[in-house]
Amino acid sequence: MPTLLERIKKPQDLHSLTDDELQEVAQEVREHIIDTVGEIGGHFGANLGTCEIAVALHSLLDSPRDKVLWDVGHQAYPHKVLTGRGTALHTIRQYGGLAPFCSIAESEHDIMGAGHASTAIGYAVGIKEAMRQGHGQNGYVVAVVGDGAMTGGVAFEAVHQAGGAGTPVVVLLNDNGMSIAPNVGALSRYFNRIRLNPRLWHKREDLEDGLTKLPAGIGPAFERFGPHFKESIKAFWAPGLWWEELGFAYMGVVDGHDVRAVRRALREALAAERPVVVHCATVKGKGFAPAEEGGLEGMEKWHAAKPKSIANGAPAKSAPRAPGAKPPIPQYTQVFGNALVAECRRDDRVLGITAAMNSGTGLNILQRELPERYYDVGIAEQQAVLFASGLALQGAKPVAAIYSTFLQRAYDQIVHDVCLQRLNVVFAMDRAGLVGDDGPTHHGAFDIAYLRCLPNIVLMAPRDEALLVHMLHTALVYDGGPVALRYPRGEGVGVPLPERPGTIEIGTGEILREGERVALLGYGTGVGKAVAAADILAERGMNVTVADARFAKPIDAGLIAQLAAEHDLLVTVEEGVLAGGFGSAVWETLSDAGLAARILRVGLPDRYVTHGAPKLLHEHVGFTGERIAERIESAVAQPSGVGR
Repeated sequence: MPTLLERIKKPQDLHSLTDDELQEVAQEVREHIIDTVGEIGGHFGANLGTCEIAVALHSLLDSPRDKVLWDVGHQAYPHKVLTGRGTALHTIRQYGGLAPFCSIAESEHDIMGAGHASTAIGYAVGIKEAMRQGHGQNGYVVAVVGDGAMTGGVAFEAVHQAGGAGTPVVVLLNDNGMSIAPNVGALSRYFNRIRLNPRLWHKREDLEDGLTKLPAGIGPAFERFGPHFKESIKAFWAPGLWWEELGFAYMGVVDGHDVRAVRRALREALAAERPVVVHCATVKGKGFAPAEEGGLEGMEKWHAAKPKSIANGAPAKSAPRAPGAKPPIPQYTQVFGNALVAECRRDDRVLGITAAMNSGTGLNILQRELPERYYDVGIAEQQAVLFASGLALQGAKPVAAIYSTFLQRAYDQIVHDVCLQRLNVVFAMDRAGLVGDDGPTHHGAFDIAYLRCLPNIVLMAPRDEALLVHMLHTALVYDGGPVALRYPRGEGVGVPLPERPGTIEIGTGEILREGERVALLGYGTGVGKAVAAADILAERGMNVTVADARFAKPIDAGLIAQLAAEHDLLVTVEEGVLAGGFGSAVWETLSDAGLAARILRVGLPDRYVTHGAPKLLHEHVGFTGERIAERIESAVAQPSGVGR
């Protein structure tokens, strides 16, 4: 006999089920996620916490006429399962499989495609206002937002607009006390106070009446202080006043794992025809004991599961290291984290900043070793950069460690608040290039192009983990303005790390191998691909020059002129988009100097690259030594021009 979940082919199949049956469906969804994601890897903890929420929403709404918007999307696996994709869940985040986040190209039930937090409420307000203008089919609009996403400024902007306009949207606040790392800041503490103390779940009128009756003359004094003071005191204690002051009706706190309770609250919220927030308390990792019972450490560890990390519903045992096996090559993130701690110990002006990604950026090492030098601003990259600007104005040396893709969110602050004022801020951009399973929302494809056009900034990228250590030190001793340092996700190349870092002359490249006719000039990970191509060409009888640019700005104009003059073809190799990228910088440099040269640019294509293992993606876009060698051979065979 099929399970209830096996009978759910589309969300409307939930409409006829009882509350008890819906509760059972939610548990079956949870077990399916534990079994599947534990085998293949993927986002884990947040999805286990949204099973009942997804079931409750789709049991009441008629998707896609009614719109359910999942902020970020790493909490949307239950939604995918309930909208016809359950049998394909084993392909999620894999090349050619389901997208890691919501994708409008994948399903009509995915209303928005986004992998950056805090955006769902803004989408929801726009969709509902378009409906009110008569565009498209009218329906309910619900944004599911995590409490971590509410630390992002764009979420506040959307709440402000919806409340002011009276836009009838429902915000379902999925409050689990976590985003990826534990949530930080005043708003997080506010949610914790509500979630953990049921005695604070009072109506506003009851609270005010109680305050006026406090003994020892406090009550009458409270009454005399006037409405503004009273509202401030009540906002401190009463759970929904922040929302209500912004024009939302507040409902909560609801047990997010009780389908009946969530459905009851949602029915009332949808019928209100005004902005409403339904505050649901959930447990990140619900139903999986190591996450659910492991405290903050367990929830953070199981934010995502590695492939084959779970067997029979429990953590799988790690295979022991073979005797005599070489130690693993350290990850770039780990190398950076350790190097930053060393820099902090060398210079008391150095501070580290993360935007809710402490372990993802390696700053968890700084947090553990020197917590007083570590700052987490929440999912608020704009504030991270502004905060760094303030630190730099006062003489500190802030390092803002932010993924390449997430730094885009703070572009205005980089332009006006850092570069314009030539502040000594270091941007450490992890996950530069194609990051793999998280796909196009997380690939660091654009930072070279979006930063190179800015005055006063230095751009550098290491070819290996040892050079990363030297470059971080160089960036921190530099006093001429901001420095952006990009490096990839994953293991280094296996070179020894320096005992002490050295400095690199700003704007200088390095020739690694001398050859004839063709010169390959790599930037960052492009150097390794250039070396691989050179090795292949050498086997075929063509010895070529290989150089490491090290800097994209200021670029080594002398080295470029030398390579162009001494070779028939100059090949630039970068793991970024070509438009405005490193290769364009080389082309512009030669043009400005009045030098003619044949140039072949190798990089990422002018399109968004799908998700999958980095090796597969590199083959997919032609960013491999073999493909580069083939393009060089084709270009050399042409009498003139450049192979494209």
